Amino acid sequence: MLQRIWALPTGKIAFTILGLVLFLAVFGPWIAPQDPLAANPETLTGPSWQHWLGTDYLGRDVLSRLLDGSRTSIIGSLQVALMAMAVGVLPGILSVYLGRVFEWTALRLVDTLISLPFLVFAVAVTALLGNGITQAMLTVGVLVSPLFFRVSRAATLTVARSQYVEAALISGASFGQVVRRHVWAKVLPPIGIALAQTIGVGFVVVSSLTFLGVGVQPPAPTWGGLLASDLGYLDYQPWAPVVPALLIMGTVWGCNLMADALRDVSGRPVVERAR
Repeated sequence: MLQRIWALPTGKIAFTILGLVLFLAVFGPWIAPQDPLAANPETLTGPSWQHWLGTDYLGRDVLSRLLDGSRTSIIGSLQVALMAMAVGVLPGILSVYLGRVFEWTALRLVDTLISLPFLVFAVAVTALLGNGITQAMLTVGVLVSPLFFRVSRAATLTVARSQYVEAALISGASFGQVVRRHVWAKVLPPIGIALAQTIGVGFVVVSSLTFLGVGVQPPAPTWGGLLASDLGYLDYQPWAPVVPALLIMGTVWGCNLMADALRDVSGRPVVERAR
C-alpha cells in the first residue's frame, strides 16, 4: 500500500510534507535554538542571526516558539481524528445490522451532532471541564465523528447487500465473522481516506481554538496561538503571521493530498449514501 501511494505524484508530495511535520512534532522542542518562554528586552525585532524569525512582543524567540509548539498542535489534530474515528466507525457498521431501532437512534444522534456548532460547543465544554487541549480535542472529535459514521455506514451497506455476504450468512457465519472477513476489508479504505481528511480538519480546529485561547494555557506556544499574537502587531511586523500560517496551510494540504492518494490507490471514492 505504501509503495503504491509513493508511486503517485500526490503521494510523494504528501509523504514529504507529512514527514517534515512529523519530524517537527518529534524533534521540534529539542532543536529549538532558545528557550521558547524566555523573554528579553529586544521586543518585536526583525530576523537576525540570533533570532532567525525575530522576536515577539515579549522578546521571545519566534522560531523557538514555533518549533516548541509543533508537538502540541499536531498531537491535538491527531486526538480529534482518532476520537472521531473511535466514536463514528463502529456505530456506522452496527447501524446496518442491529435493526431499525438502533439504526433510527444512531441516525438521530448523528443529525444532532451535525447541527451543533462545534466551535461554540467546544468552548462551552472546555469552560465546564477545564481549559485543556485534551478536553477540547476530544469534544471536537465527538462532533466530527458523523463523517466516519456516514463513511462506514455507506461502505457497509454496499457490502451487506452483496451476494457473497448473503451466502455467508445463509451458510451459518456469525455476525462477527462476516464483519471480520468481508465487511472490514471493504470499509477500511474509505475510513483511511476519511482519517487523512479529518487530521487536516482537526489541525484547522486546533489552530482555530488556540487562536481564540481555548485548549492551551498561555504562555505555552502553538501555531494558532502564535498567529493570534502576531496579528496584534501587524503595524510593527507585517511579515510575522506568514510562517505560522504557511505551516498550518501546508499541513492541511499534505493531509488532503494523502487522502487523494489513498482514494486513488483504493480505486474508489468515498460516497455518502442517502439514508
